[in-house]
Amino acid sequence: MNSLAKVIDEKIRPSLQAHNGDIELVGVTSDGFVQIKLTGACSTCPGAQHTITEFIECEIKDACPEIKGVQPVFQVNDELIDMALKILRKDNDRNVNEH
Repeated sequence: MNSLAKVIDEKIRPSLQAHNGDIELVGVTSDGFVQIKLTGACSTCPGAQHTITEFIECEIKDACPEIKGVQPVFQVNDELIDMALKILRKDNDRNVNEH
């Protein structure tokens, strides 16, 4: 899949980085779907799905005709989970002390 890495590095990544975002190749499924994760500003952009279907998928399919499509992977990292738990615990402690 050298052509996949090449199209990501040479065509897709520079465009996303121009918008303070990036792309991570998670993997390729056995049935021909590329799994990606958008990072930086692209991960929270309201237009991310449009970017995936109209730009990323088109570029990848042009370079790698054997690819059937692109699937975004939305992962929550441990740091974000820890932050959410602290907030929830703080709110819970506050509610207990008020009653």
